[in-house]
Amino acid sequence: MENIIQEMIPVVKSLALALIVLIVGLIIIKQITKRLIKLMDKTEMDANLKPFLSSLLGVGLKVLLLFAVVGIIGVDTSSFVAVLASMGFAIGLAFQGSLSNFAGGILLLAIKPFKVGDVIESNGILGIVQGIKILYTEVNTFDNKTVFIPNGGLANSSITNFTRNEIRRVDLEFNVSYNSDIKKVKELLNKVVSKHELILADPEPFIKLFKHGSSELVFLIRVWAKTDDMWTVHYDLLEQVKLEFDKAKISIPYPQMDVHIKNEK
Repeated sequence: MENIIQEMIPVVKSLALALIVLIVGLIIIKQITKRLIKLMDKTEMDANLKPFLSSLLGVGLKVLLLFAVVGIIGVDTSSFVAVLASMGFAIGLAFQGSLSNFAGGILLLAIKPFKVGDVIESNGILGIVQGIKILYTEVNTFDNKTVFIPNGGLANSSITNFTRNEIRRVDLEFNVSYNSDIKKVKELLNKVVSKHELILADPEPFIKLFKHGSSELVFLIRVWAKTDDMWTVHYDLLEQVKLEFDKAKISIPYPQMDVHIKNEK
C-alpha cells in the first residue's frame, strides 16, 4: 500500500502542478489579450484587424499552454505532436467548417468589403459591423440584436455595404391628381428641395414628371445627400411635400375606377 502511495505522489504532484499552470496560464492569457487590445486601440491599426489579431493571439497562446500542461503531466510532447499530426486528417474533416470560416476571415480582411462601423446586409441580415473575429463576424442589428455570421458563408455571399460611399441618392415618388397644374407641382417640389440644407447641390437634384398612372400623375424626385443624412432627408421630404401640397390644395389621389353603364334600350 505504501509503495502505491509513494508511486502516486509524483503523479498527484504533476497533476496538481499542471492544473495550477492551466488556471494561471488562462488568467495570464486573458490579461495579455486585454493588454494587446488596449495597445492596438492607441495605434492607427486598421479597426478590422484588432478583434481578429486579439482572438488569433488568444488561440495561439492557449495551444502553447496546452503543450506546457501536457509536458508537466509527463507526456512526451514529441509523441503528442506525432499523435496530433496523425489525427490531422480526421480533425480537418471534423472542423472543415471552422477552417473555411478561418480562411473566410482572412479573405474578408484582405479584400475589405466592409470595416468596423459599416452598415451591411448579407444573407438577409442588416446591421452594423462590430468586429471580424477568427471564425465569425459580429453584427448588431438596428433592433439591438447581436448576430454572429460565419466568415466562410459571408465571404462567399453577396454583401451590400450601405455606408462605404460618402454620399447616397434619395429617390421618392409623389402622386397628384390629373387635374393638378404640372408647373405648379414642379415649383412646389423645387421649393421644398431647395430649402433643405442637407440636400447637396452637386449632383444636381432631379425633379420630373415620371409617368401617367391609372388614376394619378407620378412625379419623381432624385436628390443626393451625405450617407449619414440620407434618412433624415428622406423623411423630411415626405413630410414637407405633404404640407406644401395641403397649402396649395393639391390632392393626392387614391385608386379609383370609372364605371360606365350602357343602357341597351
